[in-house]
Amino acid sequence: MQNSHTTTHYRACNLCEAICGLAIEVCGDEISAIRGDRDDPFSRGHICPKAVALQDVHSDPDRLRHPVRRMGDGIWERLSWDEALDEVGDRLRAVQKTSGNDAVGLYVGNPSVHNWGSLLFGPPLSRALRTKNRFSATSVDQLPHHVAATLMFGHKLLLPVPDVDRTQFLLILGANPVVSNGSMMTAPGFKRRLEELKQRGGRLVVVDPRRTETAEMADRHIFIRPGSDALLLMALIQVVFAEGLEKPGSTAEFCASIEVVREVVAGVSPEKVAPVTGIDSEAIRDLARAFATAPSAVCYGRLGVSTQVFGGLCQWLVNALNIITGNLDRAGGAMFTRPAVDLVANTGPGHLGKYTSRVRGLPAYGGELPVAGLAEEILTKGEGQVRALLTIAGNPVLSTPNGMQLERALESLDFMVAVDFYLNETTRHAHIILPPTSALEHDHYDLVFNLLAVRNVARYSPALLDPAPDARHDWQILAELHRRLDGGPPLAQFKRWLNAKIGPRRILDLGLRRGPWGSGLNPFGKGLNLTALERAEHGVDLGPLEPCLPARLRTPTRRIELAPALFVKDAQRLRAMLDGDQADQPLLLIGRRHLRSNNSWMHNSLRLVRGKDRCTLLMHPDDASRLGVAGEAKVAVVSRTGRIEVPLELSDEVMPGVVSLPHGWGHHRPGTELSVAEEHPGVSINDLTDESVVDDLCGNAVLSGVPVRVESV
Repeated sequence: MQNSHTTTHYRACNLCEAICGLAIEVCGDEISAIRGDRDDPFSRGHICPKAVALQDVHSDPDRLRHPVRRMGDGIWERLSWDEALDEVGDRLRAVQKTSGNDAVGLYVGNPSVHNWGSLLFGPPLSRALRTKNRFSATSVDQLPHHVAATLMFGHKLLLPVPDVDRTQFLLILGANPVVSNGSMMTAPGFKRRLEELKQRGGRLVVVDPRRTETAEMADRHIFIRPGSDALLLMALIQVVFAEGLEKPGSTAEFCASIEVVREVVAGVSPEKVAPVTGIDSEAIRDLARAFATAPSAVCYGRLGVSTQVFGGLCQWLVNALNIITGNLDRAGGAMFTRPAVDLVANTGPGHLGKYTSRVRGLPAYGGELPVAGLAEEILTKGEGQVRALLTIAGNPVLSTPNGMQLERALESLDFMVAVDFYLNETTRHAHIILPPTSALEHDHYDLVFNLLAVRNVARYSPALLDPAPDARHDWQILAELHRRLDGGPPLAQFKRWLNAKIGPRRILDLGLRRGPWGSGLNPFGKGLNLTALERAEHGVDLGPLEPCLPARLRTPTRRIELAPALFVKDAQRLRAMLDGDQADQPLLLIGRRHLRSNNSWMHNSLRLVRGKDRCTLLMHPDDASRLGVAGEAKVAVVSRTGRIEVPLELSDEVMPGVVSLPHGWGHHRPGTELSVAEEHPGVSINDLTDESVVDDLCGNAVLSGVPVRVESV
C-alpha cells in the first residue's frame, strides 16, 4: 500500500533520444521509485536502465550547485550568480575587444538537444557572440544527415524517419537501435517493435562489422568492412537499376535527376565492391532484390555509416535507395513527421560552405564549423585565433577526435567558461563554471525528438522537484549571458527582455498553437496548446506518420533533388576505393554502445557502471592468434594520435580485421570531481581517433574505421 504522502508524477525521460514515458513516485522531497508509464501511448511502459540516473544525477553529491571560479591547483571558490555572470561577460568582451570577435569560440554539447531551454535560448546567445568559431556535437556524428536533408529536401530538419511499425523489410546499416532505442529515429521499446515486425511476417537485415544486439535479432546479419558502406549502397542501387527494379512511385512526379543517379552507380557492380566490403557479390544481389520487391521497405543508416570518410555519401545513398524503390513518403517506408511544434517552419534551412575554418579550410554548416578543427583553431597563432571558449553541456575532451590534443589546447586559453553541473574532463580547464538545475527541477518538452519520432506524439513534463532558491535554469543562465554580451538596438533589447520574461513555457505555447495540430491564436480555438497538453499527463497520440510530399519540401523548385552536385562529385572520390590494394590491411577500430551508458556523462551513477568492466577491446580470436595476444590480458592500442592500454576480450561478434571499444570513457584525468567515474575510468576511444581525417564533403569527424595496431603490454 502506498504511503499517504506518496504522489506519482508523469514525465518523459530526457536522457536519450527514446523519450520514454516515466511514472515517478515521490514522497516529500525523495524519489521512491521510477518505472515505465504504461499509459504512455508512445513508449507503452518501456523503460531502460538509464532512467534511474535522473534520480542519481539530481542527488549526486559531485554535482555543482553554485557558480565556482578556479583558483589553481585544484582549488575552486564559490561565487554569487551576479559576480560570476558579470566576470564572464567582462572577460569575453575584453578578449573580443583586443583580438576580434572570432577570438571567442563556442562549443555546444549533446545534452543541450535534450533541454528545451537550451534549444530556445542558446541560438540567440550564439548569434550575440558574433563569432565564426562556433562548434557543436553535430559534427561529431550526425552532420551527414543534415547535409543530405538540406541538399535533397531543402531543410536541415527534413529528416526521413523509418516507419518501423508498418514496414515489411527493415535494412539497418551501422546502427544498434535495440540498445539506443533509435538515434535520429525516436523509437522507445525498439526490441518490442522488432518482435512485432517479425510477428507480421516482416524481415530484418543488419549490416555491421559487429554482431550487435540488434543483429542478434535479425533474419540475417552481414559483416562489412568499416568505411565501405557507401560502396555497398552504390552496388545495391546499381542492381536495382540493372535489373529494372526501380519504381519511384508517386515521388516520380516531383523528383529530379533519377537518371543522374543511374549514371553515378553505373559499373559499381556487386562484383566490383565485394573485395572492398568483404561481402559476397551474390549476397549483395539477393539483398537488393529482396529490398526492392518487398511490399514495403526502409533502409536506415546511423552512427557507423555517418562517422566515416564517406558519411555524407552514405546518407545520400540511403535516401536514394529508399526513393528509387518507392519507399519514401509511404507507409512502411521512410516518412516525415508532423510534430506539434514544427521546427521546419520556424528555423533556417541550413547551408554548407558559406565560409570555412581559418586553419584547414573546413566547411561551415548552419553557422558552425566542424569540431575536428577546434583544437587547431586554439593552438594556431594568427588573426582569428580562439583565445577564449564558452562550452555548454559538453565534454569534447572525451567526445571529439584526438582528445589529448584538445586538452593541450584548452590549457592554453586565456579564458574559458562552462555551463555545466559537473567538474569533468573538459570543464576542469574552465576558469568559471556556471551550473544549471537538474532535469527534475525544470519543466521539459522534446522539441527535437518529437521531430524524429516514428509516430506523431507530444508530451509536456512539468518540474518534479523545486530547485534551491538561488539556483538557475539553463535558459536563465544563457539569457543573462546574452544580456551582458549584446546591447544591440532598442528593439532587439526589448525582444530579448520579453523572451527572458515569458520564458520557455509561453514560447512553447505559441509554437503549439501555430503548429499543424494547434488551436491557433484564438483563445477558444480547438486543438493543441500548452493548457491542453498539460491536462494530458500521459502525453498525446497524434497518429501514425502520413504522406506529406511534395507540400513539405523546402527546395527552391519544390522537388526532391535526387542527385545534388556535391554528392555526384564526391562519388568520384569514393570510386577510388575500388582501385585500392586490399592486401595487408591494418586493424580497423570501431566504437560500440552499451544499454547502461550514454556518452560520458552517465558514468557517475554507480548503478549504471557497477558490475563487469565494459570498457574492453573486442577482437576476433583469429586476429589474437595471429598477433600473439591473449584474451583478458591488457594490450596496447596504438594509432597516429595516441596509445592506450585496455583489457582484451576475445569474441567472434566482431569480424576479423576489426576491433571495438565503447565510447565515453577515459575518466582517469586528474582534476575532475567525478568520484564514481574515477573508480571506473576505462579509456577514451577518442585518444585514438584522428582529428586530421574527416569526411571531405562536410567535415564530419571520422570515428569509425580508424587504423590501429594492437600490441602486448
